[in-house]
Amino acid sequence: MFNSRNGSLRIGVVAGELSGDMLGGGLIRALRVHYPDAQIEGIGGPQMLAAGMESHYPLELLSVMGLVEVLGRYRALKRCHDGLRRHFLQQRPDVFIGIDAPDFNLSLERALKVAGVPVVHYVSPTVWAWRAYRLPKIARACDLMLTLFPFEAAYYEKHRLPVRFVGHPLAAQIPLENDPRPSRAALGLEAAGCYVALLPGSRFSEVSRLSRPFLETARWLLARRPHLRFIVPLANPHMREAFMQVAKDFSELPLLLLDGQARTAMTAADVVLLASGTATLEAALLKRPMVVAYKLATLTYWLAKWLLTVPYVSQPNLLAGRELVPELIQAAATPAQLGAALLAWLDDPAAVQTFKVACTEIHQRLQADSDQLAATAILELLASRQALPLPVTAHSD
Repeated sequence: MFNSRNGSLRIGVVAGELSGDMLGGGLIRALRVHYPDAQIEGIGGPQMLAAGMESHYPLELLSVMGLVEVLGRYRALKRCHDGLRRHFLQQRPDVFIGIDAPDFNLSLERALKVAGVPVVHYVSPTVWAWRAYRLPKIARACDLMLTLFPFEAAYYEKHRLPVRFVGHPLAAQIPLENDPRPSRAALGLEAAGCYVALLPGSRFSEVSRLSRPFLETARWLLARRPHLRFIVPLANPHMREAFMQVAKDFSELPLLLLDGQARTAMTAADVVLLASGTATLEAALLKRPMVVAYKLATLTYWLAKWLLTVPYVSQPNLLAGRELVPELIQAAATPAQLGAALLAWLDDPAAVQTFKVACTEIHQRLQADSDQLAATAILELLASRQALPLPVTAHSD
């Protein structure tokens, strides 16, 4: 088990999608400052793998959202869940960290907590927005919740659950001001052009549902503004292939397809059309005006609508406490409505400036050394549980 003398530490960690992989990569690097030889395993993506973890299953397996979508992958998810549960119960880690993916992670966390493994959940489930009945399950499943946003920490404190606000790593990574010209030059784009970034999502279900309406929106825009150009970053080859299957019907569109490089694409753009999710926060931190869209399976949408207790779905609006950016969900996500909302940004520089001021305030509230704060909170939990002093960092004399 945990040994502070020789620095050995066994960590189980499971991330559920690319945004979780980004958080996990930074957290692992911060933990390795204290325990450079830590053994880290579970499920992760490219950033976590680069930080030195061993992934037993592909990250894409968990990157699914919605009741109907999960049911379609139930057997594979259950095999993965059961396999990890057996593995971590047989070879118990010193701490288990579930990063987002609450429907998958919370039950795994509960089993490990019952077995005596300290458990941390990183990224709060949206209990403050819907499905508040999950609070007792969260309390039974984890010893500490790490939240990205201050209002989440306040919610858990109100309900007397152990919590630590650590800020959002993106707020530390992204400068307060972002000139589009270097990104345009890096992508080979004209400095004086007008560009729309299209981000249909990082999950297959999102790309399959949003690619066509996004491309139809681009066609609608081009008919009215022939000078516009479109930048489309796609998360991985699987998503690129799914997008291309639809894009072949839109060969007249001036599209620049990118493998990854979402941040570069958004920085280069004048306005962004994107799926609801972490990318909306990234766009806000980049101070890029946006239109948020989302489409779910019909049953999933009506269940979500019935359970939702907040008026917004996008992170900029939730953080601002008002409609900072347009949200067009389900049937409202039509080419005409999406296109008109995008043109409204392009035609109103004063509105864009007001938006940038609001986003700067959000940015400043979220700035913190999130990776190190999260790592410190986890190590403090371990120290309190095992009566050990805090570990000496790898760089101390």
